[in-house]
Order: sequence, then C-alpha cells, then structure tokens
Amino acid sequence: MDLSIKGVPEAQVVRLRERAKANHRSLQGELRALIEAATGAAPRRLSIDEVAAQASTLGLIRRDEAVRLIREDRDR
Repeated sequence: MDLSIKGVPEAQVVRLRERAKANHRSLQGELRALIEAATGAAPRRLSIDEVAAQASTLGLIRRDEAVRLIREDRDR
C-alpha cells in the first residue's frame, strides 16, 4: 500500500533525511523502519529459563560465586 503525508515541515524532512543517511537507508527505508517500530508486534515476555539462559551468556557472577570469590580472596 502507498501512503502519502502532506504538509510535512521542511525541518522535519531534513532531520528524516539525516537520520536515513546515518542508518544507511533511503528516505523510504527509514520511513518504513519508523512505521515498523511504531506498529510492530509487542515483544513477548521471556520465561525465567530464557532470562537465566541469556544472563549466563553475559559472564555475570552469581551470588554464590561472588561469596566464593570473596572467601578465596580473604583467605589469601
């Protein structure tokens, strides 16, 4: 479907073109990306297992690991 927006202020058009250039897109591509971001599907909620799996890839230290590291450092 084709959409048309009339009467867009020149300053907004300039900012949109700058944004498109910064994102390596055409003006049309940038407008489609903005529409997708505004109307895309709502992100689904992660399960606790999915959150734990993602957290494990971040290299974070769990509380029990932190306690172990503190005790090892204290015992040196």
